[in-house]
Amino acid sequence: MAALRTDDLPEPRQLAPLTAASLRNETVTIGPLMPEDTGQLFIWLNDVDAARLDLAYRPTDWMSFKAWLDELGRSNAQMVFAIRKLFEPQIIGFVIFKNIQFVHRSADVGVRIGYEVERGKGYGKRALMLALNFAWNHLNLHRVSLTVFAHNARAIAAYRAVGFSEEGLLKDAAFIDGEWVDVVPMATIRPQRD
Repeated sequence: MAALRTDDLPEPRQLAPLTAASLRNETVTIGPLMPEDTGQLFIWLNDVDAARLDLAYRPTDWMSFKAWLDELGRSNAQMVFAIRKLFEPQIIGFVIFKNIQFVHRSADVGVRIGYEVERGKGYGKRALMLALNFAWNHLNLHRVSLTVFAHNARAIAAYRAVGFSEEGLLKDAAFIDGEWVDVVPMATIRPQRD
C-alpha cells in the first residue's frame, strides 16, 4: 500500500470534532469509544457469525461487558479504539490491543469490522495500519502479534498487507462450531528507521 501523504488528508477544521481529534487516514479514523458506541460493541461481541471468524462463540452478558468497559480505563494492559469512516460518526468496528507488555515492548492486537456489509472494503486493514503506527510511535512497542484461523483467508491477506508474517501453524488449536480448526500465529516487528 502506498504511503499516505499528509497533504492528501482533509484539514482538521473540515472534520467533525471527534474525527479531527482521532488518528486518521484517507478512509477511516481510530479513536476513543463513546458511550453511544457501547451498545453496538456489545452486539458485535455477541455475534455468532462473526465469532466463527476469530474466536469460539461465548455469549457475553451485560454485567461482564460493563465490568470489562469499566476496567478499560484503569488497565494499562489493554486498549480499545473505535473504527469510524472518515466522514461518518457511527462506529463500524474496533481495534483492540491486549496483553500490552511494556518491559518486552510487545502486545497482541485484534480488529473486527462489525457489519458483514462493511467487510472486505479495506476498513479493517486501514484501521490496523493506524493502530500499528500508534503502537510504534506512541506506545514504543517493538513487536505486535495476533492469531487468525487458517481458513480466514481475507483476514490473513489483510494482515500480510500491513506487514504481518506467519510464524507457524497450530494444528487443531481451536474448536469452533463443532469442528477443530488450525490457527496461524502472525507478528510484525517495528520497522527500522532509515
